[in-house]
Amino acid sequence: MRRLRLPSKWHLVLAPMSAVVLLPFVWLVLSSVMTQAELNRFPPAIWPEGVDLGGYRTVVERSNFLRWFLNSVIVSGAIVLAQVVLCSMAGYAFARIRFVGSKLVLVLVIATALIPFQLTVIPTFLMFNRMGLTDTLGALIVPQLSSAVGIYLMTSFFQSFPKELEEAARIDGCSRVAVFYRVVLPVARPALAALAVITFITAWNDLFWPLVAINSEDNYTVQVGLTTFQGQHRADWPAIMAGTVMTTLPVLAVFLFGQRRFVQALTGAVKG
Repeated sequence: MRRLRLPSKWHLVLAPMSAVVLLPFVWLVLSSVMTQAELNRFPPAIWPEGVDLGGYRTVVERSNFLRWFLNSVIVSGAIVLAQVVLCSMAGYAFARIRFVGSKLVLVLVIATALIPFQLTVIPTFLMFNRMGLTDTLGALIVPQLSSAVGIYLMTSFFQSFPKELEEAARIDGCSRVAVFYRVVLPVARPALAALAVITFITAWNDLFWPLVAINSEDNYTVQVGLTTFQGQHRADWPAIMAGTVMTTLPVLAVFLFGQRRFVQALTGAVKG
């Protein structure tokens, strides 16, 4: 007979913590099928009396949610693609190419991450307004084509990358560009996946800059579009909860799909 395997002490600690973390998501899903009266009740209802899909119908039929969702996919996808390309190239340059002041430049780039975006939002808006990019999806994409966090992540990964593989490829006649694309990038897939996941979540959940740069409802992202269900004196909570559930699903899907690569990048795992 097989022996019963008891959970370790860490499982006994992590299981209740996981339940606490998942509780808000469970209540979000339950509240999305509640009625307005149930959500306005005090104390609030914990379990719905029945399944009411009125919030989902409101979001899909009475708003431009599908267009907002497509805008978010376009913006987030373009930002992820740009950061994966540009940050990987910049990170490799800082890790392998030595030039005068390279370390100082890297420190200055990383230091820009300490500057709150709220301090630069007005100059950024004025600059895009003069270029005629306000109220366009380009205004949401261009400011996030690269990031200091992404450059730092890729630089740290490439610094831990064994130089012997690159030197062997250079001996075989590969140029530095060929070494980067044929040798380095295939091994850097965990770091690229981690960068893509972080960038997608940040771009998808961004609300402040789209709220400033976008005025037309056709160019709203899902985060800005959800704010239209909340007025000054009344909020359509079933629609807000239903829209939040549909907005959260892509983030969960991307994270679950790339979680293995994400953990490998954070632990510095490199496969030869």
